Amino acid sequence: MASSARAVVIVSGGAAVSPFTTPDHACGEGMAAGSTDTYLRERLLAAGFTVYTSPANAGPGPAIEDTGFAGFTRPAEVLDADLTVNAVGPIDDAGTHLARFLGHLAERFGHDGFDLVAHSMGGLFSRSAIRQLHSADPAFTVLSLTTIGTPWTGGFTADFTAGDLTLAAADGDQRFEQIMLEFAEEVRSLPTPNAGQQVAGRYLAGPDGWNERQAGVLDDFEVTLIAGDAFHGSGPIWPHDGLVTRTSALASGVPAEVLPHRTEHVFPDAHSIYLCDRTGLPWERALTWDPAVADLIIDTLHRRSSPTS
Repeated sequence: MASSARAVVIVSGGAAVSPFTTPDHACGEGMAAGSTDTYLRERLLAAGFTVYTSPANAGPGPAIEDTGFAGFTRPAEVLDADLTVNAVGPIDDAGTHLARFLGHLAERFGHDGFDLVAHSMGGLFSRSAIRQLHSADPAFTVLSLTTIGTPWTGGFTADFTAGDLTLAAADGDQRFEQIMLEFAEEVRSLPTPNAGQQVAGRYLAGPDGWNERQAGVLDDFEVTLIAGDAFHGSGPIWPHDGLVTRTSALASGVPAEVLPHRTEHVFPDAHSIYLCDRTGLPWERALTWDPAVADLIIDTLHRRSSPTS
């Protein structure tokens, strides 16, 4: 079992609504830890880790409930808005709230180190938090980062919204044409700047992009990159997991100055259980619900927390 001073924090992604859970307390109805985090939390707890889920809301304010797809109600505890990620707001604002949440866990529960396991844009929120903590010298340390379907160099739906891709990129697959159109409509309805705008390649990548401003932040620990490639076609966005290309999830093109230590893994999975439902796949083919992905994360965390690592 990992040291009780060390804890795993699961961080959900863009537009997510996820409750705050502790190793002992979760939601009273619906998904114990929301649609993204529930299965992975269960597996990590069963493997002996101390696990928390970071609260997130699709807008400013606390994560009280999610009455939508695979949602939750009656969380055991609702944390204040300043400890809750606004999952549709700017990336660095989310990072500020996540860093504050980690500080809350450290002070309240006595943890001195955290392994972050982040899905989708949660990986970007986590990187922002790590950068902000890097200069703050807190009484705790972020020890490792695992990203699952994270758009390191952008998401193709955001690139479409920004005008850098056309619907032709979907290669005639009407499922993904519709997803691209829906994403664009949602992003345009939000206050600006927002996460949907900032997950475009034009914001994240390139010599003056957000990624470049993270140089040096990840120098001291290994990052595990997990990608899904359930869907195949012809053209620049393929293969992908329904929202994020395999190349983006594997941080292709991100320079060593930004990401010096990496391991890469690919699974034939979709981005989420929501995408599985929309495309006729079983939930076990979603990145955060795939037993094989959970096995990999558990093995990786055990290795990282061993005395010789």
